[in-house]
Amino acid sequence: MQLHNRDFQRNWRVDDTDDDKSPRGIDFEAIFAIVRRQWLVVAVCIAVALALGVVNIITAVPLYTASTKILIDRGNSEVVQQLSTIGGVTDDEPTVLSQVELLMSDTVALTVVDKLDLSNDPTFMTARPSLIQTIMGTVRSLVTVTGWLGSKPADIPTSEEKRRAAADAVLANMSVMRVDRTYVLEVSYRSPSADMAARVANAIGDSYLVDKLNSKYDATRRASDWLQDRIAELRQKALDSDLAVQKFRGEHGLVAAGSVLMSDQQLSELNSALIVAQSDTSKAQARLERIENIIASGQSDAMVTDLLDNPVANELRQKYLAASKRETEISDRLGSSHIQAARLRSEMAEYQRQMFAELNRIAESYKSDLDVAIAREKNLTQSVSQATGVSATANLTQVQLRELEREAETYKNLYQTFLQRYQEAIQQQSFPVTEARIITNAVPPAGPSHPKKPLTLALFFLLGAAAGASVGGWREYRDRFFRTGKQVQDYLGLEFLGMTPLVVNAAGRAKSDVQQKPGLIQKTSPLVTYVVEHPLSPFAETLRSAKIAADLRFSDKPCKVIGVVSSLPAEGKSAISINFAELLARQGSKTLLIDADLRNPGTTRAIARHADAGLLEALLDGQDLDRLLLSDDATGLSVLPAVVRQRTPHSSELLASSGMRGLLKKVSEQYDYIVVDLPPLGPVVDARAIADRVDGFIFVAEWGATARRVAIEVLNANPQVRDKCIGVILNKVDQDRLKLYHDYGSNDYYYSRYSRYYHESS
Repeated sequence: MQLHNRDFQRNWRVDDTDDDKSPRGIDFEAIFAIVRRQWLVVAVCIAVALALGVVNIITAVPLYTASTKILIDRGNSEVVQQLSTIGGVTDDEPTVLSQVELLMSDTVALTVVDKLDLSNDPTFMTARPSLIQTIMGTVRSLVTVTGWLGSKPADIPTSEEKRRAAADAVLANMSVMRVDRTYVLEVSYRSPSADMAARVANAIGDSYLVDKLNSKYDATRRASDWLQDRIAELRQKALDSDLAVQKFRGEHGLVAAGSVLMSDQQLSELNSALIVAQSDTSKAQARLERIENIIASGQSDAMVTDLLDNPVANELRQKYLAASKRETEISDRLGSSHIQAARLRSEMAEYQRQMFAELNRIAESYKSDLDVAIAREKNLTQSVSQATGVSATANLTQVQLRELEREAETYKNLYQTFLQRYQEAIQQQSFPVTEARIITNAVPPAGPSHPKKPLTLALFFLLGAAAGASVGGWREYRDRFFRTGKQVQDYLGLEFLGMTPLVVNAAGRAKSDVQQKPGLIQKTSPLVTYVVEHPLSPFAETLRSAKIAADLRFSDKPCKVIGVVSSLPAEGKSAISINFAELLARQGSKTLLIDADLRNPGTTRAIARHADAGLLEALLDGQDLDRLLLSDDATGLSVLPAVVRQRTPHSSELLASSGMRGLLKKVSEQYDYIVVDLPPLGPVVDARAIADRVDGFIFVAEWGATARRVAIEVLNANPQVRDKCIGVILNKVDQDRLKLYHDYGSNDYYYSRYSRYYHESS
């Protein structure tokens, strides 16, 4: 039966939370519930904040704001950049933002102070604080520990300190803002005086322009001074490097004609002459070989060029040809043996001999020319070799020479460049142009700009709302108590039996003449008879739910022993025990109520304060139980009180003793229900000691007071009680506040519909 009931509870919880498994975003229902619960806190904080805002508006010193506008002029900047790159500014966004920082600098502020003599202006140096500022100053002085020990008299400030204080005041009350994405800066100053605001705003603009001019002049002056020193240094280095080049040329004989060294030019000429000499040698060799071949072959008709130009050779050839012609004619006419023909052939032989002699003479001339050409070629070859060695040496030396020449050229160019920059810097010093100008001068404002009443009230409203939301959120975060039955099921995993509303006790004792008789209980408060006097109330309905749960779970037992426990004292478990027992008795069941809280017997104090003996006497002295019982003649309820005259340190042993076992066994044969009011689970272990003798437990938790963590821990520490727990009752429920914790669709949400079934009157 117990396992079946757990499965029923688990399945019911799963079915109840099926809707929660659907994906959803923000839990607006939870947010609205928090708003319903904490709206009063938020409203109070907003009201207090608005009151402070009104006080601030009433007591605030009116302030006037004057503005001047400064344009970062691109035209002037371009003129300056054309004249010189020194001190030029590019008008990009970082540059504009840099000008904002310049306007907010101490340099401009001190210039304004000196220009307007603000450090000696009493109107400017003394400001009337508002009421809130006065209060804050007073509080600050009170919380300052050093002020408690007494303060030494303040020193008279020096002129420089006053000047710095005035500059700080200027910076504190001025603001600089860029107008949209333009190159315009709006400088605003706030002061209690409209004229003072306009004067200071205009002075800030003028000081800014003067500072720009001074900074440009200083920059160009510093640049020209640096350039002058650098030029002198570069001039000397250019001279030294040029002198080193010339000296190196002289030491290594690197004489040049124009851009070409003399050694290279001489080598080129010798190479050209050598080529010509080699050609001449080849030509002479060819002529000599040709004429020698002619002479060796004896060819009289072979000719050479020099032979044709030789008059002697030409004359001999003419004579040879004439004799040959005549010899041929005589031989043809008179025969070859004719004496005249023979004489002519003799002459022809002589002419031929003379011709070859002339050829030999020419050959000797060719041979002489060949020897001359060979000698010249040899000499030129030797000269070229010598010149090549000289040129190679010069080329190796030229590497160092070229390095010296490059260094000299570099210093020369640097010197010329810096000299030009120096001239430009000199001109720049006397050129009074800045890249900024004032386009709108400040005028005294017609009305105050502070305080802005709507904005101030809106700000205080938001601050109050934020403070209220923070306080409300903190209260919600700290509210970790049981408020709804769903929380009981989610955190404890136990069946929720219902809620018993908070009952305000009537003053004095309940009036009943019958209760004064011996052997009857005496009800000291209407609370202990509430279920009898209001049988149709929600209080009684919750206890009926507990009875049904017990009957369903222990239907096979003729007598049901039900213990009532809680986590902590003062949660109302004794009141629940008495009313639950009276409900059972009123419904016709024989019921016994046992006060087993031997350390703090709340049931006995409520209905049996007059008893002189009870549970302790039954267990320790073995007194007759019938004599110890008290009864209620209205319901027939029997009560076994606990009369504690001194502390009982061994109460858990008494409840776990065989005497207690025997007592429960005996009364189980006489009653249908035995309700045992047990001590709370947190402070003592008495409930754990008697857990095996109790059929089921009703766990009582005070609504809005019992922390969920405490209930979870005590139940986890007492598994026997948890396993036998019939369900949980939330006691002392504030019905007015309960509706603030209702979830849409929950059982409590529809309380207004089914509350007609409840009636507080009997």
